[in-house]
Amino acid sequence: MNKETYKEYEKYMLSQMNDSAHDCQHIYRVLYTALNIAESENDVDMDILITACLLHDIGRQKQFNDPLICHATEGGKMAYSYLITKGWSDSKANHVKECIRTHRYRANNPPDTIEAKILFDADKIDVSGVMGISRTILYKGQTNEPLYYVNSEEQVIYENGDSFIQEYNYKLKNIYDKFYTNRGNEIAKQRQKAAVNFYNCMLDEIETTYKQGRMNLNNALL
Repeated sequence: MNKETYKEYEKYMLSQMNDSAHDCQHIYRVLYTALNIAESENDVDMDILITACLLHDIGRQKQFNDPLICHATEGGKMAYSYLITKGWSDSKANHVKECIRTHRYRANNPPDTIEAKILFDADKIDVSGVMGISRTILYKGQTNEPLYYVNSEEQVIYENGDSFIQEYNYKLKNIYDKFYTNRGNEIAKQRQKAAVNFYNCMLDEIETTYKQGRMNLNNALL
């Protein structure tokens, strides 16, 4: 891929990115991580990989407008249509479409080509470590969801509700054995300790505040 073509695809990507947690900087991080992973793999089609990385989240705005829409599926369709207008063959455009369609963590359609696996891993690495925690908190704020919920006894709820604490326990802490490439797994493992420490410190601060606060309140009330 020459620089002129890259800039053209980059411009299209930039025109579609409006989500603060999935902004253009997320795209660049995924792309750069994917290039890192690709160095350890064989027979990677770099045009497919770079294009899929650039366009993998162009369906985000449609999902944000309608939560019933899967951004990966929609983004794949959008990328395919766009690339066909740029003279790509059906098979090449469809390859990019499939990379994008299978990059989502929750979907039951795992990636099967090396380019799709690299994109999946690079995207998941960006929800690992402190970066992943920061992006999740940012997204929760964007969608008016809290850091945590408590039950009637003011105990933190770990598995229910659309909170950061729930998202960490449902997704973030469980991604570290979900990588397809050795290099992707290696990068994620390097980040895991920081994420675990962040979460545990945050939870300790919450629980300590409530425990001490309830005691102080009971002493203060007549």
